Amino acid sequence: MNHTTHNAIVSFIWGIADDVLRDVYVRGKYRDVILPMTVIRRIDCLLEPTKDKVIERNEFLEKKKIKSKDSLADVTGYPFYNTSKFTLRRLLDEPSQIRANFTAYLEGFSENILQIIEKFKFLNQMPTLEEANRLYPLAQKFVAREINLSPEPVLGADGGVIHNGLTNLGMGYVFEELIRKFNEENNEEAGEHFTPRDIIQLMTHLIFEPVKDKIQSGTYLVYDDACGSGGMLTEAESFLKGLAEKENKKVLIELYGQEVNPETFAICQSDMLIKGKNPANIKYGSTLAKDGFRGMEFDFMLANPPYGKAWKVDQESLFDEKKKYVTDPRFIVKDLKTLEQGQTLSLLPRVSDGQLLFQVNMLSKMKQSTKLGSRIAIVHNGSSLFTGDAGQGESNIRRWIIENDWLEAIIGLPLNMFYNTGIATYIWVLSNRKPSHRKGKVQLIDATQTFQKLRKNLGQKNCEFSLAHIEQITQLFLDFAETPESKIFDNADFGYRLVTVERPLRLTTHVTKERVAQLKADVDDKNLHVLVDALFALLGDKPNKDFNDMTERFEKYARQLELKIKKNDWKKLREYFTEVDETAEPVKDLNPTSPPAPLLEGEGSRYEADTDLRDTERVPLKEEVKDYVAREVLPYAPDAWVDEAKTQIGYEISFTKYFYKYQPLRSAEEIGRDILALEQETEGLLKRIVEGQ
Repeated sequence: MNHTTHNAIVSFIWGIADDVLRDVYVRGKYRDVILPMTVIRRIDCLLEPTKDKVIERNEFLEKKKIKSKDSLADVTGYPFYNTSKFTLRRLLDEPSQIRANFTAYLEGFSENILQIIEKFKFLNQMPTLEEANRLYPLAQKFVAREINLSPEPVLGADGGVIHNGLTNLGMGYVFEELIRKFNEENNEEAGEHFTPRDIIQLMTHLIFEPVKDKIQSGTYLVYDDACGSGGMLTEAESFLKGLAEKENKKVLIELYGQEVNPETFAICQSDMLIKGKNPANIKYGSTLAKDGFRGMEFDFMLANPPYGKAWKVDQESLFDEKKKYVTDPRFIVKDLKTLEQGQTLSLLPRVSDGQLLFQVNMLSKMKQSTKLGSRIAIVHNGSSLFTGDAGQGESNIRRWIIENDWLEAIIGLPLNMFYNTGIATYIWVLSNRKPSHRKGKVQLIDATQTFQKLRKNLGQKNCEFSLAHIEQITQLFLDFAETPESKIFDNADFGYRLVTVERPLRLTTHVTKERVAQLKADVDDKNLHVLVDALFALLGDKPNKDFNDMTERFEKYARQLELKIKKNDWKKLREYFTEVDETAEPVKDLNPTSPPAPLLEGEGSRYEADTDLRDTERVPLKEEVKDYVAREVLPYAPDAWVDEAKTQIGYEISFTKYFYKYQPLRSAEEIGRDILALEQETEGLLKRIVEGQ
């Protein structure tokens, strides 16, 4: 369907909202009527040709007292029907009975359509529409000759085509454009948008083209875990069928999806019904909180999950009753090769953004036993590339993906490619059956400058991919070669060790009369008071820069006086009588839990770390930690050491860094010329302004 026809239908339906619903609904509520009516009219168009036969068959079934209505679907040719005597057009024959007849018409639909109408909550709108006398004009507008939502063309008296038929794909465009306009009208969040078809087409090329010669006759399962109105599923089915036909293969494609928004879920289900698909394969509810397809595996998966959206409500369902341990097997890893025995890896990102969890969910559903395995294409924003430090959920997810060698490529998209957001976005391509030449490698493709401008913006979308652009990007992916727009990396290039660099605590002990008096005033402990007097007697009012020497001498002195020093006493003495001094000797760790600090006073030395001097360093996986520390740390802090027990492995993909192009600064001469030109342009301006006053 061309854009002209598409836009004309959308504009007409949008006009219905303004003509019929204004002053009855606020603009933000138009969608509550227009979206379900669009679905109802589409279904009505499909059922109109067989209406009389359905009524006749239904009367026969009732006369024979046959409860099952399944045979009515055979009459309509679709897995749905309507047993009332009405169509939307026939409702106009009795204006005075419009409310009763409209209700009877809706109640006459088969159960699967009634569930869709229920999700729209359309029956709740009937009293408002009747009270305002808008039911009749609403039905009248949707059956007007100016619009055709039927798959069959509208013919004129001379047999010429007035309106072309609207295909299922075209109907999908209409739904999505209406939803986009309503979202824009309601100022909905940037992350809640629908994926433009040019993006979907690129995604289908990326997951199907590399394996087109491996597609065999048989059944393939396609899945979208944030399916919206089903656009990705529709495009994927169409593209895969086309590839199979070219290869002379016969394929059956089953579509599966899950959607949390009731409106878009209802549209998707109606779309599946119209296409003869099983609507039960579209599940309602949050994919993160409740997996609608637990235990299932899919051949191909596509998604554009919401990003920048909190998932705190979903999070609660993933844990045990005490909210301590993750119980959903999708989001915890135990078998990664780089994990130590008994160690697990949490795949839960921060609650403010759950987009990566949709990817984790799909990866948990990859086919393990087939030659083809599974292929995935998913859209993310830039935060999925780098958010989260080593050991945090986002980094753990990237680590899990890359160390399992599932990531084939990431494609950077142009800005302003989506309807309701202009932020940077990326397509991730993943597979658990990487071809040999891709093993251990990741390809990054910069397609940010590959686009054509739209003649008219669609929301924030001001550019698009042409078919030539899609083929160009796909070819870059298939070629798997180094070019200015395509770069190849080892998996390890994205990994690093986050090491903790410690430096020793250095304390000077100084017992003064003022500090002794302060401790006695603050702490009511006679035994501690005696210890303080003894410490003052031992050290006098002189600083001691060797804390270890002081403790040994004082312990010996206390034993001579038959005084006991408890652990808490040491804490108080240290609190009141020591201070950090970088010129003092390092403090030995009497209860070490970390490896020795070999950089100080011999192989076996252990020192207490100064938490204020603690730092971290990112050491690339391809470099030895000791070499990095020797080069980057020790020249500036010769007493430092690495606490290996705290080392974490992390992964991030700095996409912009790899494709950065240096822009030379303007010369002083150029800047000077511009300043002089600006002065000449504004010469006398101030005088004219003052005189004008």
